[in-house]
Order: sequence, then C-alpha cells, then structure tokens
Amino acid sequence: MSENCSHNCGSCSSNCSNRKPADFLVAPNPHSSIKKVIGVVSGKGGVGKSMVTSTLAVLTQRKGKQTAILDADITGPSIPKAFGMKEKAYGTELGMMPCKTKTGIDVMSVNLLLDNETDPVVWRGPVIAETVKQFWRDVVWENEEYMFIDMPPGTGDVPLTVFQSIAIDGIIIVTSPQELVGMIVDKAVKMAEMMNVPILGIVENMSYFVCPDCGKKHQIFGESHIEEIAAKHNIPVVCKLPINPEIAARCDNGEAESYEGEWLNPMIDFLEKI
Repeated sequence: MSENCSHNCGSCSSNCSNRKPADFLVAPNPHSSIKKVIGVVSGKGGVGKSMVTSTLAVLTQRKGKQTAILDADITGPSIPKAFGMKEKAYGTELGMMPCKTKTGIDVMSVNLLLDNETDPVVWRGPVIAETVKQFWRDVVWENEEYMFIDMPPGTGDVPLTVFQSIAIDGIIIVTSPQELVGMIVDKAVKMAEMMNVPILGIVENMSYFVCPDCGKKHQIFGESHIEEIAAKHNIPVVCKLPINPEIAARCDNGEAESYEGEWLNPMIDFLEKI
C-alpha cells in the first residue's frame, strides 16, 4: 500500500499515484537452477501459442542449452501431447520431478498428473493460480538454461500470477494477422507494461501460405500489420510463421521435436543475447 494512501484495503486503487506494489515473487525450489525464464503469451486463443512455445524449446535444446517448459495453461494443456509424452510426473523428497521429452526437454504440465489426459480441469481461478506457483516452487528444475512458460490466452489470473510471482526475463507475444488482433496485442502489451515485464518480441503465426504448386505467398487472413504494431510499441523482434499443415500435424502426432524450419531463428538468436 502506498505510504500516502489512507485506504486500509490491502492494495491501492489506480487513483493512488504513489503506490508501491508489494513483492509477490515466489522463490523456486531450493534445488532448482534456472537461468532465463521466458513467458509465451497471446491475447486470444487459437493463434498457435503452444506450438510456438514447443518450437522455441526444441530449437534452444538443439543448440545444446538445457531447456524446460512450464505449462501454465492449466485448463487447456497441450504441451505433453505435442511431445508425445505419456509418463506421469512423480515426487521425491526434494520435490516434484519434471518429465523429459525424447531429446531431454524438461516439462511439467497438469496433464502429467491426471489419470487420463482428457480429464477436464474444473477448478476456480485461485486454485489454478496456486497450481502455477506450485509448478515453479515445488518442481525441481535442474540446470535449466532456458525455461519457457506456456500461458493461457488473455490477461486473466494466470498471466497476472506469472508476472507477479515469477522473476521472468521477458515475454514473447504470439499473434495472427487478422485486423482484430491488433487491438488484442495492444491489450497484452499494456498489461506487460503495467507489470514492468519486458516484451522481447512478437511472433506472427499463420502469416501467409505458400502455394505448393506455384510457390507464391498468399495472405489468407489479410495483410499483416505486425510491423506497425511492433514499431508503435518499440518491440524489437518480429518473426513470421507460415500456415504449414506439416508443422501442425507433427505437433498433433507428438513429434514436435522433428520440427524443420528457420522462421524462429531470429528469436532464438535474440534470446541468446539477453
């Protein structure tokens, strides 16, 4: 509460200009070692955020960097399926142990704890937020050079929990070319700015389609305005991913680690410098 605030409400309203936000950071498991933490967010669903998260993790792991994914999309977890993971996470005297993909990426997701991967998670917001903190606090993340946090779409409980509770180095915003998305990206950017979280770049998914017959690019969802949005917010890195049925099929079949493509390389190069 601000030292000039006379309210006894536990938090200051937006009208308290001198408010001092409380430190809500949660310490990771004492046996964890995590160097860089990157949040992957989207203002709306259906833009391929989890696919981008999976691919970023695959590419950093290929560079010889031990990588982890914390699946914070509690009610819609898709990371284990993208990697074809069937085993269950387990606990030790040190804490919960993440499961490993075929190439050694560490993953923790609620679907690695459920009896059946199709079981719904019917929990209220506070329980979901606490689960995300447990994935950070109670899981033993050993020698992780990169951790990607796959967040649910929007600006609700989980993004707020992550921004307040976890010391993240920045976020990547995943979007698509539709005109409406510009407004949605603005919302995500403004939330990050309110929480003093650096925005590392934008990934525009489904940016175009390359005709297999003539090789011409077609903008299925209309002309992209992502460079204008990035320039308006001074966001440095923009990657554009095509509509590629093969990439989607590999994730659907649990083969995310067989990804081939160079579209996200500029983002990977940028992450190595932060």
